[in-house]
Amino acid sequence: MAGAAKRRVGILGGMGPEATVLLMSRIVALTPAEDDSNHVPLLVDSNTQVPSRIAALIEKTGADPAPVLVEMARRLEAGGAEALAMPCNTAHHYAPAIRQAVGIPFLDMVELSVRQALAMPLPSRRVGLLASPAVHLTGIFDRAFAEVGCETLYPDDEAPVLAAIRAIKRDSADPAARAAVAAAAQQLAAAESDLVLIACSELSLLAEAVPPPTPVIDTIDVLAEAVVAFASSDNTTPSNDGRTTSGQRHLAAAIADSRARRPDDAAPLETTGQQNRETAR
Repeated sequence: MAGAAKRRVGILGGMGPEATVLLMSRIVALTPAEDDSNHVPLLVDSNTQVPSRIAALIEKTGADPAPVLVEMARRLEAGGAEALAMPCNTAHHYAPAIRQAVGIPFLDMVELSVRQALAMPLPSRRVGLLASPAVHLTGIFDRAFAEVGCETLYPDDEAPVLAAIRAIKRDSADPAARAAVAAAAQQLAAAESDLVLIACSELSLLAEAVPPPTPVIDTIDVLAEAVVAFASSDNTTPSNDGRTTSGQRHLAAAIADSRARRPDDAAPLETTGQQNRETAR
């Protein structure tokens, strides 16, 4: 809101740098503003030297990214950040270490995206993921969706998706990467996914490649909305000292509601205050 002081949010970025800029641009676009002071104050650590998540998790040859992410989080907190956001889905595998290292809220893109999905009709209880194979390997989305009775689907062959992610890091306009994203999304739609979740911030750069009419949730959009909401809120959010955060309470409530409302015919869920966001662009 115009004239109201905004809370400062720290961004653990650089994974990759273009995805970090994309999150920032989405935050700006979502913020009602008449002047500079109406925008969200951001502290951004675009650290391109975070060890490769792919090398660590898939290839088993790289260094552990967790210590670097923890150091980044502590620096951002010391610099005055009142919450943290990280525009890298795979790096959320290390979210527990980040939470343990700081005393400010961590805006969890996985939790937030599951809540967003629960706001949409899910007749088949199937969510297709466009993600790095490392996301599949760690199961970070699989566990969260399983808690609400949803099945997660991935392309049969994830190698072209990984190749697309690598290509996007080199050149986000790569036509072969765009074609691979479109093909993977079509396969997920053919497998009767209720929606496609773009769960890699590199793939978010090519979100418009997902062909209609498949409903799409982009995790970067979800995170940007959460950053703007946090920065604009006057409410005090619990710290990461082991107590339940407000986001976790909302997710727990959604899980309980999902279980209570999960008849054999799998009636669609609706969540108050959230919209069915079809972003096939």
